[in-house]
Amino acid sequence: MYESFYGLTSKPFQLNPDPSFYYASKQHRRATAYLEYGMHQNEGFIIITGEVGAGKTTIVRGLLDSLDQDKVVAAHLVSTQLDADDTLRVAAAAFGIRTKDVSKSDILMSLEAFLISMTGKGKRCLLIVDEAQNLTARAVEELRMLSNFQFGNHALLQSFLIGQPEFREILQSPHMMQFRQRVIASCHIGPMDVAETAGYVEHRLKCAGATEWPKFHGDALEAVFKASNGIPRRINALCDRLLLSGYLNEKREFSAADVEEVAREILEETEGRNVPAMPMGVTPPATSQATESAAVGGADLGAELAKVLATLAPTSPKNGRSRKKHQAALTFAGGNHGVDMQQLLGALNAGQFNERLARIERTMHQLELINAATLALLSKALENSPDEAPPQPAPQKARRNGGGTKSAKESA
Repeated sequence: MYESFYGLTSKPFQLNPDPSFYYASKQHRRATAYLEYGMHQNEGFIIITGEVGAGKTTIVRGLLDSLDQDKVVAAHLVSTQLDADDTLRVAAAAFGIRTKDVSKSDILMSLEAFLISMTGKGKRCLLIVDEAQNLTARAVEELRMLSNFQFGNHALLQSFLIGQPEFREILQSPHMMQFRQRVIASCHIGPMDVAETAGYVEHRLKCAGATEWPKFHGDALEAVFKASNGIPRRINALCDRLLLSGYLNEKREFSAADVEEVAREILEETEGRNVPAMPMGVTPPATSQATESAAVGGADLGAELAKVLATLAPTSPKNGRSRKKHQAALTFAGGNHGVDMQQLLGALNAGQFNERLARIERTMHQLELINAATLALLSKALENSPDEAPPQPAPQKARRNGGGTKSAKESA
């Protein structure tokens, strides 16, 4: 829509993962190196974790694209709270194996035969499991059992498990010891820093054919980092909206104020309410009551803050950073009235807002993956279903005429 206005050849900040726009940040280079090492081992499990939109899928796709496609057979599985049997059936179906009305033992034999046939043709088989944090313990164990398939001394299947940070905690549980022994490479992708965020934005603009426009000033790039926390997908969403806003307003240069305005619009759409303008990095209070309390002065400040704290955090936070903020606020409520109420409330709610935004992003991403997996399964089911014979018309009943029955021929 806005590409011609800026002289671009394509959209630089699309949300779908595209290996051609891959930006090699420090975190991503490290993850790629681990994956390449694991690929050369040709066995076991490779674990990749990171926040939603951190670039996990982009790295895997880029790695697969670098392989010889004539020598690799890859199946992509999206985990949506599948149990062990369902995980096996979906994995087998992803390799094109019929699973409808087939017993588990027959599926295992068919899958092993398929893997052996691919190995005989000089091909390696990869199973990519996305949203791995949704796997049940039995499903993970089922995947571990699939890694036991061997042909001579060669493993027949290698698996990539891609998940959010909580998947790392799942793997540390005691009953996952056997699985952990099969993991040959593991990496976690964290957010980018300010310099990498600026490099990321400039890199994607160059990949999209940018020469002179659009132009981001230094403070604008810093504002992008503050608004996105260095997460690539958040950067893409913010910058895409920023370029659209510039196109509508015939603007080709952007400052921090422009970024903040667009970030505030996105925040209002996400939260469903008006958000007052304030410096980037300071999150607005969660309720109007908090804003009103922040404006109260004099001797009632401590009491008003105590009421706000009761509304925002009825129980003491569990993590260390939030607990320190909570304790600092309580200390202030006891009598230290020299602190800026607006800044304190903004700090208290920053963690709550970021967590809420992350949950929304995870939910939307998971819905996209579920829809894609459902369409793929329906397509496989239609391909595997035998053609049904068209229904035969019911025989026409003879009509009664008086006391006797006449056929159509006699009536004629």
